[in-house]
Amino acid sequence: MARLSQYVGRAVLGLVVTVGAATAARCAEPASLPDSGLWAVYEHALKGAKYIDLTHTIAPDMPVWAGFSKPRFSLGTAANDSVSGLRKGQPFTYEKQGFEVTALTFPTDQLGTQLDPPAHWAPEYPSIDELPATYTLRPLVVIPMQDQVAKDYGHQLQVADILAFEKTYGQIPEGAVVFIRSDWSKRWPDPNLVKETRFPGVSLAALQFLHLQRHILFHGHEPLDTDDTPTLEGEHWLMHHGYAQAEGVANLDKVAPTGCLVSIGFPKIRGGTGGLARYIAICPADWPYGSAVDPRRDAPLPRAAKPLHWDAASGTQVR
Repeated sequence: MARLSQYVGRAVLGLVVTVGAATAARCAEPASLPDSGLWAVYEHALKGAKYIDLTHTIAPDMPVWAGFSKPRFSLGTAANDSVSGLRKGQPFTYEKQGFEVTALTFPTDQLGTQLDPPAHWAPEYPSIDELPATYTLRPLVVIPMQDQVAKDYGHQLQVADILAFEKTYGQIPEGAVVFIRSDWSKRWPDPNLVKETRFPGVSLAALQFLHLQRHILFHGHEPLDTDDTPTLEGEHWLMHHGYAQAEGVANLDKVAPTGCLVSIGFPKIRGGTGGLARYIAICPADWPYGSAVDPRRDAPLPRAAKPLHWDAASGTQVR
């Protein structure tokens, strides 16, 4: 752990120095670097970074809270309604129209990896479309508690866990996003996950400490609920005090405890009380996990060896 801390410290220092010098570098190397605004920051700090997806793939077999009405989430092929020359209800296909469009059936917006706005519980606070654009990019802190969970599967993050983390890695910065690693998501998409009444969570005291003492933006966890109390007291407190939260986060074992950023994306649904979300960790260039920007791979995207085709057994397109 000490070695990782030293590595992260060097990586963070390097990132800070690089970003801080971006404007000067822009002037010093006008022939080789972009010369407008934050382009130099991207060129120096983000272009060579490692990008790690923290998001579960949305699929019909993913765990969904049993309280939601059927049918479950499903995928299909969108069909014609009014295009001339096509029979109404006829699916668009690669063979006949040259394209396909996916039809989605959502019983809820509480699916997979999520971003819960405060309006999920408290209608007087912002819905998903009212969250500010400043949520887009933030410092990321990952607090590991997988060792405690290995001994007590229902461990709830405590203030003592946070203070122990800060003793090793330093104080959590204001405005950061804090994800709690429990390794619960390693069993995804086991349907039994949503049947558990005891699972890793975050205590109310820990949530209050993170928000009221460290003033973080929001926290996130791997399970689909914040805690395992009968009233979900942590989630209730968060939403009724104007805080958002992330749920169903994955791959936290691939991210450094400190020194990374998190990119946050979600659909802007009017009045939405929940939201499918995508979280991408952006870590220093020498971090061992993740992918770096590759112009030859990213655009145009590579051609697959096998085309997509419908698989009735999984209810999805597969290769």
